Amino acid sequence: MGNCKSSSRARLGKAHVVPDSEWRMQDFGKTHVPDLEWRINDFSSLLETGAKSAKSDAFHCSGYLHVSPMHKEIGSETQYVALRLKTSEASMVPGHTVHVVFELSIYNHTKGMYCGCKDTYNFHFKNTYSKEQCLIPLQELLKSSAFLVDHSCVFGVEILKIDVSSPEKMAVVVQKKDTTVQNLFVQKKGFVKRTYTWNMNNFLDLDLDHFVRSPTFEVDGHKWYVRIYLRGDKYSTDCLSLYLYLDASDELHLESKKVVVMTLSILDQKNGKHLTATSGLLVFTGGCGWGWADFLGLKNLKDPSGGYVVGSSCVVKADLTIVGSSNDG
Repeated sequence: MGNCKSSSRARLGKAHVVPDSEWRMQDFGKTHVPDLEWRINDFSSLLETGAKSAKSDAFHCSGYLHVSPMHKEIGSETQYVALRLKTSEASMVPGHTVHVVFELSIYNHTKGMYCGCKDTYNFHFKNTYSKEQCLIPLQELLKSSAFLVDHSCVFGVEILKIDVSSPEKMAVVVQKKDTTVQNLFVQKKGFVKRTYTWNMNNFLDLDLDHFVRSPTFEVDGHKWYVRIYLRGDKYSTDCLSLYLYLDASDELHLESKKVVVMTLSILDQKNGKHLTATSGLLVFTGGCGWGWADFLGLKNLKDPSGGYVVGSSCVVKADLTIVGSSNDG
């Protein structure tokens, strides 16, 4: 997904990543200039939200930078700050594999340079997240005057090479552009919270071949809605797809974008065993949507014992918390 447009949305990743077994960073030198420079202001406020991850806004290489501030390696209790790259679904073509060479980094203010690691990954239509790379133990970051200055830290990503494996054997040239600079601000308090419940009493009569959107609801002076694909969108596999959108009429591109944590649910009306999914910190602007392509298997949706559809009734709930803002520096 590139910069958010009126029909764009993005899938959220699954929690089955395996980071490198050892922590190590290399100095990239003072001439290193990343494609994205992402400053997280007041890193402790990010930790206090309890969110497992935060995602940047899109940068010019059709990608996003994803940070997990409390990531744990398998078999270890040590928490690491880990990074990974996400590509835009809109830039991926079915049947194509995109091999990307890139560098993930954190800025060392003492040395005046970025430090990090080089990685490669094969992205494809339904696999848009690279594996996580542990950069530095969380506790070391928090006590460091080199990486944490004025309670803020700066992360970076540089795209070095892109190769596309396809029937056409496409060649991609990475055009070097000015660094995209983004700032993420997380509030310490005063979060805006809202729960919206969408009761669909005509669920069995809805158009199965197209998406259905909820009535618009307002949070913090902005209009939002839920979009559901009853048979799944093109990124799903035999599943219902569910997304939250900021209405395209909201001109947030003219001001700070909203940083949101969301929980989407389909309620079990018989047993109370609701199906829920919760995001990390996400950047929303007008027309932008985030959610899950494989939210609920169609077989489970139709199972009468499950309680997700009772008669012709289906209930979707969206819990939305605005925790901060994002802007371009």
